[in-house]
Amino acid sequence: MGTERARALLERAGTLTLQTGNLLNWGCLRKKCPATPGEEVRDCIQKTLTEWSSKIGEDLNQEILEVLECTVAQAIEKINPEERDELKVSAKLFIVGSNSSSIRDAVDLACSALGVAQLDSVIIAPPPVDDGTTLSLQYLQPYWQELENLVQNKKIVAIGTSDLDKTQLEQLYLWAQVKPSSNQVNLASCCVMPPDLTAFAKQFDIQLLTHNDPKELLCEASFQEALQESIQNTKAHEWIPLWLLRYSVIVKSRGIIKSKGYIMQAKRNAS
Repeated sequence: MGTERARALLERAGTLTLQTGNLLNWGCLRKKCPATPGEEVRDCIQKTLTEWSSKIGEDLNQEILEVLECTVAQAIEKINPEERDELKVSAKLFIVGSNSSSIRDAVDLACSALGVAQLDSVIIAPPPVDDGTTLSLQYLQPYWQELENLVQNKKIVAIGTSDLDKTQLEQLYLWAQVKPSSNQVNLASCCVMPPDLTAFAKQFDIQLLTHNDPKELLCEASFQEALQESIQNTKAHEWIPLWLLRYSVIVKSRGIIKSKGYIMQAKRNAS
């Protein structure tokens, strides 16, 4: 019955917001070690959708919701305000199929989910450019300006980039009002940090970090497959992921992860 109600709600809604809550609270996920970040995301989305659809009450079936909130209640874990100063809350935002205006939504939802007023750092992974096209400053600017606005409004403390080479990072640094505090470098693309990037980052106090995320952490097809497998016979092809945010809460003094999770938003394109 729950699946039928979930299907009915999905057919009426225009936007789906999904929150996994703290993955460290998920016993089933703790035992399993996904081979790649992409597999982890897909697994989390599928399990959240399955759990959510199984617990939908009768009353929700009659209610038409434009924005559908899909969460696993027992996994949601807000930060205790008394512990806030001891914790670092960081996020990486993957833009999938939306424009720069979604950044504010993503940050607001992350703050709300964790019960905090601001995030300590946000790294942006812009949408992948077409093959053979180089990521340009012009392409990055609208995304960076949205992040700068959030820094000025005290919703984020520090902002960073992902996968920029020395030239791209330098162009962004010289143009930006709020300078990038970090730049992530993909381990798959280089075993050793490029010397010119290292020298530039050192000169301007930009932290170089490593990551192993694929170019597309969540693609349209992968999300639609997870949706179809969780709630069978739903019109999964109508749903387009807009963005995905991965957050982590780290205990500063011990360097251990206290909480980790994903928040994502998708839009229904019924045309």
